[in-house]
Amino acid sequence: MSSASRPRHRRSRAVVLASLTAALVGTLLAGPGASAPRAEAAPAAFTHPGVTVSRNQLDFVRAKVAVGAQPWKGAFDRMTASRYADPNRVPKPRAVVECGSYSNPNNGCTDEREDAIAAYTNALAWYMTREDRYARKAIELMDAWSAVIRDHTNSNAPLQAGWAGSSWPRAAEIIKHAYPGSWAGSGRFATMLRDVYLPEVVNGSNSNGNWELTMMEAAVGISVFLEDKASYDKAMARFRTRTAAYVYLASDGALPKTVPSQNLDTRDKIVKYWQGQTTFVTGLTQETCRDFTHTGYGISSIAHIAETSRIQGQDLYGTDVGERLRHALGFQATYEQGAAVPDWLCGGSVHLGLGPVTEVGYNALHHRLGFAMTNTQALTERTRPSGTNNLFVAWETLTHGDNPA
Repeated sequence: MSSASRPRHRRSRAVVLASLTAALVGTLLAGPGASAPRAEAAPAAFTHPGVTVSRNQLDFVRAKVAVGAQPWKGAFDRMTASRYADPNRVPKPRAVVECGSYSNPNNGCTDEREDAIAAYTNALAWYMTREDRYARKAIELMDAWSAVIRDHTNSNAPLQAGWAGSSWPRAAEIIKHAYPGSWAGSGRFATMLRDVYLPEVVNGSNSNGNWELTMMEAAVGISVFLEDKASYDKAMARFRTRTAAYVYLASDGALPKTVPSQNLDTRDKIVKYWQGQTTFVTGLTQETCRDFTHTGYGISSIAHIAETSRIQGQDLYGTDVGERLRHALGFQATYEQGAAVPDWLCGGSVHLGLGPVTEVGYNALHHRLGFAMTNTQALTERTRPSGTNNLFVAWETLTHGDNPA
């Protein structure tokens, strides 16, 4: 469909060998069923900071920002000029965050998500500048919420916990494991993640796929911070199953893969779940014909979990996870870039708005593994520096743009 699905003809022997080795290892670990997730994914010892972004990646970016190199300096400037880096920001914690469908009601939902993003923003700003005020603001935000929140309620509670729970551990990992100052409340923050967020997300969801993918992103990140191998393994296994059921590959057969608990056991049920789409092609996602924005949520969480897994020692980019991510990015980017929509796709009309979600996957698959990804590259570079979707994606040109670490 798009040039994004075709690898470069010339890749270094080392890159090719690394890619093939990762693919072979992934296949061997999966066993006879090619899509079967590895039973034990947690490392013997967790790497910190290790949620979505590593110390080596942060060091690479810090050096680039220090000399004013682009696109990192522009991305840093956009981040520090945003409301999330406002030194006068006052946290707005609640004991019970109540979130209904389509944000009705919205009792603390926006406040929670945005305070979590602000904590991550300030943690990043501290790492880049070593200005203590940023770290103290991140700590203030995390401490405020860990002192108060006890529950999430109403229909969107699992998704809300997934969104906020994806950002909190990113911030906490940087502050706990890189900031040399004190954080007396780190234990209470860990208790919050363990008792309030993890139970809400780790068992997954049978709603649209972006729900479970984001919930697993939160569960994986929280598990890294808590060094909880059991919940990490559980979340990663559910992630592998959901990813295979979210992005279609021609090798899946006539119909997309399914999540067993959803009982999508007929073609009609699958078509209905895939938004009425009856023609399945490589790179199509379960929500493509819903809209690209929700599709972007799912793609982003796939990339975030794959990146965290790589940092923790299991590189999923060489498995079907990476293949599905690459094709999903390329397929959606083709139409986001303005290609005509054929009649067989979503009735000839798609709702665009993928969001700032391409940097992590593009960097890993293009720069590390050498795939051309022409359409994804064009979209990524056109929309730099990427900002935030105000939910759980933030500042990824800064953290992952052309980042070899």
